Amino acid sequence: MLRLITADLNGEPHVYLVYQPEGSDEPQRFKYLPNKLMAADRELLERKTGRNYRQFTADVADGNSLCRRALLFMFLRRDHRGLSFDDVDFAWDELTLEYSRGELQRMRAEVEANAPADARAAALEKIDEQIAEAYDEESEGKASLPIAE
Repeated sequence: MLRLITADLNGEPHVYLVYQPEGSDEPQRFKYLPNKLMAADRELLERKTGRNYRQFTADVADGNSLCRRALLFMFLRRDHRGLSFDDVDFAWDELTLEYSRGELQRMRAEVEANAPADARAAALEKIDEQIAEAYDEESEGKASLPIAE
């Protein structure tokens, strides 16, 4: 399962890329700060996808398989130097996009303040369900998480 989780860290959006292939007990979490990636990483992603970095980040969020594969490849090869791009493959049901609890709470406040009255209750209910299930970095033991930084 691959989830894109955004949150607010000193005003800087960040993302956790969470990968859980079928049969694994624990997901792998990778911290992804789109504006903090080094040039070599951004260039690798551009070469692998044929997109400029701005388009790449938008395409990851839009569900582009090639862009998600390239991002996962970038993170996995940090721990597995001999990994080739062709070695990175996964079933679509191993991929999801998910916001962090902090980002969902921020979004909830925006919906509460700005959503039309007729849609507000349903939107808040949906966000509250997502908040209840969302990953919360503060409550997880960081030492046990396989986070690449």
